[in-house]
Amino acid sequence: MKPTYHFLLSSIAILLAGCGAREEEPPKPVVEVQTVKVHTEDVQLTVSAPATVFGRQQANISARITAPIRQLRVRKGDTVSAGQVLVELDNRDLLAQQEEAASAAKEAETSFQRLKLGTLPADIERARGQVAIAEAALNQAQKFYDRRKHLYEQGAIPHRELLVTETDLAQAKTNYEVARKSLDLLENQSRERDLSIARSKVEQANARLAQIRAQLEFTEIRSPFSGVVTEQYMFPGDMAKPDAPIISVMDLSVAVARAQVPDEEAYRIRTGAACRFIPSDGGGKAFGGRVSVVNQAVDPARRTVEVWCEIPNADGRLRAGAFGQTAIVTGMAPGSVVAPLPAVQLVEGSHRGWVMLASDKGVAVKREVETGEIFDGKIQIKAGLSAGESVIVQGVYGLADGAPIRLKEGKQK
Repeated sequence: MKPTYHFLLSSIAILLAGCGAREEEPPKPVVEVQTVKVHTEDVQLTVSAPATVFGRQQANISARITAPIRQLRVRKGDTVSAGQVLVELDNRDLLAQQEEAASAAKEAETSFQRLKLGTLPADIERARGQVAIAEAALNQAQKFYDRRKHLYEQGAIPHRELLVTETDLAQAKTNYEVARKSLDLLENQSRERDLSIARSKVEQANARLAQIRAQLEFTEIRSPFSGVVTEQYMFPGDMAKPDAPIISVMDLSVAVARAQVPDEEAYRIRTGAACRFIPSDGGGKAFGGRVSVVNQAVDPARRTVEVWCEIPNADGRLRAGAFGQTAIVTGMAPGSVVAPLPAVQLVEGSHRGWVMLASDKGVAVKREVETGEIFDGKIQIKAGLSAGESVIVQGVYGLADGAPIRLKEGKQK
């Protein structure tokens, strides 16, 4: 019986020792934290929306005529200036046409000058001959009349013969006047008509020459503005056509961030308002600009309004196609409560969250807050905090409500 008795006493002692161990709770770890006091400041009210960067101007450049590409003077990525030759087309056939048109224009001008200086057609020469004949007949009839009149005055011939002579003289005068007027009419009308025809031929020849020269100019394709070559569609030897682009040029001296703003927020945006663009891959750097366009139409599929934020980009830091977030200033909220952004744990997709406060009892206290604008590593607190309260900014991750805390020496602000 003694061994059994000793065994029971030992078992009871072990059980009592185990119960005593469970009743003792281990001490909670103390978390070392850093705090910052909440303060007030004037906050810019903004509307944020996703945006993509475009150039201020963009042109898909094609040929005005159909011709093979002889040379491309630029490549994708090259910077070009306004008026710079980008592409040369084959122009040998046009050069031959230009020589032919120049010769035709010279010949037409020579013919016009010759006619202008007095060269007359054969019809006018014949009319002049008729005038000379009529004038000779008139002179002869005048002399014959003078002799007959003298004889009549002497009584050598009867009055009847004098009347016949007068009739012949009158007819000769009439014939001369008709010939003279015919010559005048022929000279005036024919000369003006011939000069008009010759002048028209000169103009036609010059117009043809100008057309060929214009087509020759079209064989040198120039940049319409200064910018950067962003795309190349053709190469030397390809057939350039008016309906097919050869290269694209974009003016990125001013970048345009085109944002899609929700319809319910777009009404607050005005042209000329300050705006900034933060690229997704830019390390948080913001580029400031001004609103230049607020579309008056709503995208029926996305229920958004397109807004353009024009940003000076002389250094080329922003590239076309860059994606990011645009913030557009719509007003000011003076005296707003502001906390450091790391102190606030946000609920995704909302303007609500919570912060951890350092209480006088040395424990963390969780408090829900309503948030507003986010800017420069800070966040606007619309409700839940007052100026002067201390929020935990370091050591807050995984910190539970009521957890013991210890402030870092020399780190409180």
